[in-house]
Amino acid sequence: MPLNGSEQAMRASYPNVRDPVSAPKSAGDAAYIASAAFALWRETALNARLRILRRFLRGFTGALPEILHLMRDRPASTVLVAEILPLLSACRFLLTDARRILSPGTLSLLGRPLWLAGVTSRVERRPLGTILILAPGNYPLMLAGIQTLQAIVAGNTVILKPAPGRTALLSLFLTLLRRAGLPGGVVTLLQEDAGADACARRHDLIILTGGRETGRKVAAAAAATLTPTIMELSGADPVFVLPDADLSRVARALCFSALLNRGETCIAPRRVFIDKHAVPRLVEQLRCLLGDRIEDEGPFPPGLESLRARVAQTGGDVLSLGQIHIFCLDAAHADLADLDLFAPWFAIIGVSSMDEAVALDERAEHCLGASIFGPEEAANALAGRIQAGTITINDVIVPSADPRLPFGGAKQSGYGVTRGIEGLRALTRPVSVSVRRRFAFHLLPAGFRSARG
Repeated sequence: MPLNGSEQAMRASYPNVRDPVSAPKSAGDAAYIASAAFALWRETALNARLRILRRFLRGFTGALPEILHLMRDRPASTVLVAEILPLLSACRFLLTDARRILSPGTLSLLGRPLWLAGVTSRVERRPLGTILILAPGNYPLMLAGIQTLQAIVAGNTVILKPAPGRTALLSLFLTLLRRAGLPGGVVTLLQEDAGADACARRHDLIILTGGRETGRKVAAAAAATLTPTIMELSGADPVFVLPDADLSRVARALCFSALLNRGETCIAPRRVFIDKHAVPRLVEQLRCLLGDRIEDEGPFPPGLESLRARVAQTGGDVLSLGQIHIFCLDAAHADLADLDLFAPWFAIIGVSSMDEAVALDERAEHCLGASIFGPEEAANALAGRIQAGTITINDVIVPSADPRLPFGGAKQSGYGVTRGIEGLRALTRPVSVSVRRRFAFHLLPAGFRSARG
C-alpha cells in the first residue's frame, strides 16, 4: 500500500531528524532525535498511525524468512510460536481496538454534582512523550516489538535499546516500520552499550524487561531525574496442584514450560505446590514423559549448580530427567526455589494443604504469574487468593500471550503493566477538559464579591 499525499507530506515535515535505521545512536543523539520527532508525531492523527501499522503488518509477514535467519540460534518453531505469532496478534489487536481505547470519553450527566450544572466534561488520552524501552534477551523481538508498537500508536516516540547481540534483528524491525511509512526519529535504535547513559537522562517513561538487579539499577537512575518506570522483572512462578487435578496434564504442562525457549521464560513455573502424598505420582508421570537420562545440553548456569547443592544439603531429591532438572523439596525449604534463574528447571514442593501452599507463596519475593490445576470451581476460588498478576487455570504460559490481557507483576517482580487495554493506556496520560455552557453563578458580580470575602 503506497503512501497517500498527506502521509508523504507528514514524512517530509521531519527534515532535521536523521534516519534511525542507518545506525544505532548514542544516548545523547537518540534523546535529541526522539524529542524532535515527538513535537510532530504527537500531532499525527490516530488513523494515520494505524495506517502505518497496517502496512507494517503486511511487510512483517513478508519478512519472515529474514527474521528466522536473524534468529537462527533458536528453533524456527519456537521463534514462530513465541515471537512472531504474538507480535502479529498484538498488531491486529491495536488495529481493531486502539481507536476505542484511546478515544476521548465524555462523562455522563448522571452523577455530575448539582453545583456543576451547565458543565460537560471529557477525558482525553494524550501521549506521554519519549519512551525508553530496554529490550530483553529472552524474547528480543516479541516483547520489544509489542511495547514499541503500542507506544507509537499511542503517539509517543521511542528510544529502543536492543539486548546484546540483537541489534541486527531490531534494525530489521525498524526498517520494516520505515518502509511502512513511519517518519524518521519516531523510533530510534540505541547502541547496545548505551543503556546506562540513556537511563541517566530524562525521559517521559522507561520500560524495562529484565532481572531484579537490573531493575534496581534502572530505578535508581530514573529516580534521579524523576522519570517514571514500568518494570517487568523476574518471576519464580508457583503452580498449585489441587487434589483432584489430572497429574498427567500437570506433568505435560510442566515439561512444556520448562523446555519452552530453553527455559528462558519469565513466567515459567518454578515452584510446584502439591499434596506431599501425591509427589511420587507426579514424579512418575514426569519419568514417563522424560525418561531417566539427562541429555547433554552443555553447562547450566552456576546458580543451578548452587541450587542443586543446597537442595541436597536439606535432604531433598535432585532429578535430571531428559533435559529438565527437578528439585524435590519439603515445605520447610520452599524458599530455596524462590529463585530468579533461566534454565530448564522447577521444584516440586510437598505441602499438607493448599492453605499452606498459599501461605508459602505469600512469603515469596517474586510475584509475576501463577498456574492452578484442578476442577474449575475450586481453581477459580483459589485464584482469588493469589497475588500474581497473570493467573492461568489448567494451562501454563500460553494464555498470557493474548494481546487483550495486561501483563505485570508485584513485589520483586516489578510494577506497572504492558500490553492489553491497561498497557496501552499506561503509555498515555489522562487529560480532563471541562466546558462551562451556562449557570456560572460563581462568576456573577455578587458571587465574585462573595469569593473575595
